Amino acid sequence: MSTPMSRTSTAFSDQLLENAKSVGCSLSTAPGDIDPGTWDKIKNHPCFSEEAHHYFARMHVAVAPACNIQCNYCNRKYDCANESRPGVASEKLTPDQAMRKVIAVANEVPQLSVLGIAGPGDACYDWKKTRATFERVAKEIPDIRLCISTNGLALPDHVDELAEMNVDHVTITINMVDPSVGAKIYPWIYYGHRRHTGLDAARILHERQMLGLEMLAERGILTKVNSVMIPGVNDEHLIEVNRAVKGRGAFLHNVMPLISNRIHGTYYGLTGQRGPEPFELEALQDRLEGTKMMRHCRQCRADAIGLLGDDRGQEFTLAEIPDEITYDGSKRQAYRQLVARERGDHLAAQNEAIRMVMSVEYGGSLLVAVATKGGGRINEHFGQAKEFQVYAVSQRGMKLTGHRGVEQYCLGGWGEDATLDHIVIALEGIDILLCAKIGDRPRKQLTQAGVRATDAYGHDYIETALGALYVAECGIEPLPATATA
Repeated sequence: MSTPMSRTSTAFSDQLLENAKSVGCSLSTAPGDIDPGTWDKIKNHPCFSEEAHHYFARMHVAVAPACNIQCNYCNRKYDCANESRPGVASEKLTPDQAMRKVIAVANEVPQLSVLGIAGPGDACYDWKKTRATFERVAKEIPDIRLCISTNGLALPDHVDELAEMNVDHVTITINMVDPSVGAKIYPWIYYGHRRHTGLDAARILHERQMLGLEMLAERGILTKVNSVMIPGVNDEHLIEVNRAVKGRGAFLHNVMPLISNRIHGTYYGLTGQRGPEPFELEALQDRLEGTKMMRHCRQCRADAIGLLGDDRGQEFTLAEIPDEITYDGSKRQAYRQLVARERGDHLAAQNEAIRMVMSVEYGGSLLVAVATKGGGRINEHFGQAKEFQVYAVSQRGMKLTGHRGVEQYCLGGWGEDATLDHIVIALEGIDILLCAKIGDRPRKQLTQAGVRATDAYGHDYIETALGALYVAECGIEPLPATATA
């Protein structure tokens, strides 16, 4: 099929698929703080596992446009193909159209492991379409993970059905546990065949969210709680939210920044409600360290496709997909074989790097930006990067703290001066930038801004490079940069 879809394989996945023909594989083991049963559920889910997001892709199908609440940060009527924001989609699908699209993506994107329904309304309120889509996909591609994202109002009505369909990942957006706070976020809800407003609406929503979360936990369904950080509205209150959801069995908590751009036409955007600064978001996340925190979220569209940070949804429009299409799982199977082997090597390298960092007797901290396109490696050129993952390294170890989105610097072989200026601003506070390759001009401009850029660790594991850099900063002989194929 000669369509844009035939151009979707990245160099990284092509390399993995080629190598998979000639190498054996070893099973990856669960990290020490996760029991094997839970690890088996999350190891291929890029949203529930930071480690998995290096290797696996998710796909959202926009089959559920109806919604039963109004949020002050949401306007589903606005859509720009170049933005990443929950609740927007370029095409609304029927379950049959979604099935065609899932097959097309599964055939061309070997990293695909998860199918999610995240609107553009609410997956539980528009339940008939959600259930019909899952039933079709599960029959055709039984190994794909199924998950939903919901506001939680209608969730308790469908928990038993979710369990029957083996939906073992659910995300609930919970922004408050105090109705007086919720009344500032939700103008109205539709429940019990009528509209509720004010404190009454927030109270009902809160009670239904807590009930749904408890029901999911009782059935062993892993739950991620999303919370939107809204400065001056619920930022301090999210500490209480975290305590409440953790106590009711939430597996993961994801605190996201409010997206509040006036052009989106949301209530908060039009009234000037600001979103949090990156340092404010990180400070709040640090205060919630007692529970598992998600720091690699990209606040995905309702029709997102691909690895987190590399949305390829526009490559798979319905116009590009044949009416009749047959699933071929060979690419996905080969890819998973090699990922299993790669994960074993990666885990060993990660453990050694952490051991080396934590063995340093005296040292400060480093903030390092990394250009990567997957696989846990430094394998993206500076000029091609659309985001940089940010890691904090200190004697306590290393952790992903977030990401910084940028415009692609190099287009058609040329770098734009204005774009480079914006990238430099986006990297404010970064000590070192790691990438697979960087030209003299951007390297020099970054240096002038206080950011050291190097491609010496191109194609090495991220953790190996972070460890080597950190011990070098502390005056210890670093490990050599190595890139294993």
